Parts: sequence; structure tokens; C-alpha cells
Amino acid sequence: MNSLPFRRTIVEMCVQLSHQGHFSGTGGNIALRIDAEHIAVTPSATDYLTMTADDVCVLRLADLRQVEGNKSPTVESGLHAQVLRARPDVNASVHTHQPVASACALLGQPLQVPPGPLRRLLGEHIPVAGYAPSGSGWLSSKLARQLRPDTNAYLMLNHGVLCCGATTSAALQAVDDLETLCTSLLLQRIAARSEREPFMQAALRRVADALAA
Repeated sequence: MNSLPFRRTIVEMCVQLSHQGHFSGTGGNIALRIDAEHIAVTPSATDYLTMTADDVCVLRLADLRQVEGNKSPTVESGLHAQVLRARPDVNASVHTHQPVASACALLGQPLQVPPGPLRRLLGEHIPVAGYAPSGSGWLSSKLARQLRPDTNAYLMLNHGVLCCGATTSAALQAVDDLETLCTSLLLQRIAARSEREPFMQAALRRVADALAA
């Protein structure tokens, strides 16, 4: 097994997501399928801009036993494993706390994706997995119940989002597309409230301007 290209790719993805503002601090993680039996995952509590390929962990998909890597794997390894076990078409899974989509996750409401390019990648419907503590089997099982073969983005109540794809490019595009969708939907909600509550228009306009910037 030559895991080095996958470990290097995870480092590159982490740097890209950090620069885009989708990862911050150590709040986000990635899993890539190496082969039928192994996955590569981000290490736990490691700054993205100092991470090296040697830090990235390789786990057995079946039981998450670590076989490579200098550090401990992310506590969300089980979350990613649920996706990669249930979706053989998926080779990349990304968990973020990206700002706008995470705000939508706080609302706890599923999202409808309008017809068009966003729907083709994300799916028609973005479900919500109920809240459970980070890194817990409870959280993994709640996400597992929401997984669908035609859906590549999931909100997790009070815990950000998970996006996936057949390739790393598709998974990263799903992250971007979900942020675009959530920005549009929140702007619609702000505009509707502004019509209902004229006395709030000035404050809501400032929020909308900041969101659209």
C-alpha cells in the first residue's frame, strides 16, 4: 500500500480549506479512501499550516485501527468511516465548520436545493443529523441514518457540516456549493423578515451586506 500520495493530498486540502475560511484553528477534518480496506484521515489537534504528510493517519476502514501516522487520528474518524462504508461511490469526505452553512446547521432545518448546478452535485435535499457530542458513536449513527446515495452534503445540528464526493475535487466543490446555497437561503430569510418587520430593516440590511460581502 502506497499511502503517501493520499497523505500529501490531505495536507494540500487542509491548507486550501484553511485559506478559504472553511477550516479554522483545528476545526475540520478529512478522510480519503486509499483502497477497499484503508482510509487516510487528518490527525487530531494539529494546525493545518504546520501539518506534514507524516502526521496524517492511515486507518483500517473496518475497525479504525491505526496502521500509519505519527499522531493520533481525528476524533471524527468514525463519522467519516460511516460515509465511506455506506457509500462505495464516495472517495473523499470533508467535515467543516464553514461559517454560513454552520449557521444553517444551527437552525436545525433541512434545506431544499433549487434545480440547477447546485442540485446536480449536492442533491435535491440537504438533511439534518440531530445533535450528539463530537467524536461520539452516537453522532456517527445519527449521520448514518441520514445518508442517501444521491446526497453529497449534510448538516449536523450544532456541529457544522459534512460534504463528500467521488473525488477530492467533487468533495471540495460540494463544500463551496453548500456555502453558496446557504448564503442565498439566509439572504432570502433576511429579506422576508425585513418585509415583516420594517423597524428592523436597517439592522437586517447590515447583516445582509456582511453576508453578501
